[in-house]
Amino acid sequence: MAILRVVAKDIGISSRKVRLAVDLVRGKRVTEALTLLEFTPTPSAKAVAKAIKSGVANAESNLQVSSRDLRISSISADSGHTLKRFRPKSRGRISPILKRSSHITVFLEEG
Repeated sequence: MAILRVVAKDIGISSRKVRLAVDLVRGKRVTEALTLLEFTPTPSAKAVAKAIKSGVANAESNLQVSSRDLRISSISADSGHTLKRFRPKSRGRISPILKRSSHITVFLEEG
């Protein structure tokens, strides 16, 4: 049973890249997950770690649960909005640039 849900919205990284970091920590204890993400050299790992740390701080503050007792029961990265930009190309044409974003959802549970 999840005791806390954390949602980090509009992260400026595509969900496909964030899922690589999310898959590393799914089902792990919070302390182990944060250690793994600390030594993963990607910006998406930093964003996932920030969401997990936020959930741990909320659990300690609001629910009086120790961070050693928390575990990631479910974590996902879904696609957010896409900014559409355009670049000029040869012969008067344009080429689209899609700047994708993502939402990270973390469910923490005790145990």
